[in-house]
Amino acid sequence: MSGHDHDHGEDGLSRRKVLECMTWAGTGVLWTITGGVPRSLGIIDSAQAATAPGMTFLQISDSHVGFDKPANPNALGTLEEAVNKINAMPEKPSFMIHTGDITHLSKAAEFDNAERIISQTKLDVHYVPGEHDFIDEDVKLYRERYGRGTKGHGWYSFDAGGVHFVGLVNVVDLKGGGLGNLGAEQLAWLEDDLRGKSKSTPVVLFAHIPLWTVYPQWGWGTEDGARALEFVKGFGSVTVLNGHIHQVMQKVEGNVTFHTARSTAFPQPAPGSAPSPGPMKVEDTRLRAMLGVASINFKQGDQRLAIIDTPLQG
Repeated sequence: MSGHDHDHGEDGLSRRKVLECMTWAGTGVLWTITGGVPRSLGIIDSAQAATAPGMTFLQISDSHVGFDKPANPNALGTLEEAVNKINAMPEKPSFMIHTGDITHLSKAAEFDNAERIISQTKLDVHYVPGEHDFIDEDVKLYRERYGRGTKGHGWYSFDAGGVHFVGLVNVVDLKGGGLGNLGAEQLAWLEDDLRGKSKSTPVVLFAHIPLWTVYPQWGWGTEDGARALEFVKGFGSVTVLNGHIHQVMQKVEGNVTFHTARSTAFPQPAPGSAPSPGPMKVEDTRLRAMLGVASINFKQGDQRLAIIDTPLQG
């Protein structure tokens, strides 16, 4: 945050600071971004009842299949609840993105169980790995399942509904404190991938660790993320989707909207509110209100993508 932004409103907070630091404590609200300003369209039930025309896709994240500690003794069960919620949507999304940490310990059985549950959506799923997906001895189980046709450690791009999607890998060669890292090879590929794309093409970047600096003390950011964002500066609409921090946070910076997703497994503390990050035990009655999925809608001609965050309960 800038300490030199003095454009304050009556509540003493600058508009820029509100946009940079906004955390969505409540969910079930459909948001659009117009002119860089978030605007609520209403609660999720009424929003879904009148689904906007256009392409809708889902984001799911941090399933941590295999996790069985007190923060959630049944992470596979809550993933299944998330899938049931997806299957109950009134309109079938075009596809789904999973922003990493599919498994907790990169075991073959964990990948098998995740696939068994997620495949019940009958959606095409585009994956990027989390650091928990890359800890098997030979670092091959994720790549064998999801890395075919990708570059390097698993980055790739595709086009759908007039939007250009780029899946990035920032969990290899983590930097000090656990900060993500893209690396020179991937950055060169990204620059080349975007070269020649019309600046009016909406771009979605997705990776596990936030590409923006949420809280570097906990490794919640990507050391060379700013270099990647330089390549999308000229595009009119850019959305960056991440996981890793297990909570919804949003920032708007010029033409770029940053959004992090809830986990389907367990919550983590808000930045700086605990001695360290990690699984956070909450009352059983609160757990499902802190887990969830995100639905993203793109309508041709709109500058921004609309995002609905849906908790498993509440």
